[in-house]
Amino acid sequence: MVGEYNVRTIFVQIKCRLGTAYKVAEKIVDTIEETSEVHSTSGQFDLLVKFNIGANQDPGVFVTSVVQRIEDVVDTHTLIAFNAFTPNINPA
Repeated sequence: MVGEYNVRTIFVQIKCRLGTAYKVAEKIVDTIEETSEVHSTSGQFDLLVKFNIGANQDPGVFVTSVVQRIEDVVDTHTLIAFNAFTPNINPA
């Protein structure tokens, strides 16, 4: 069925304790199964992480019970993705 997906994509910007961004990124990659990509970034947040969570999984519960519990994570900002547009795939 069009528009029906088994996963939900969320992007989480993460602010880390000073000097710990790479350690936090490594911990995320090694321990959180739903991790798709982790990028170090400049600006207010240190990391941008793409997670693919279950379609029925609550993003708020996932972020607060999994991501925010990682040592040295200071703050998060979550973006919930609706559709992905790529050169070969158009969800419309």
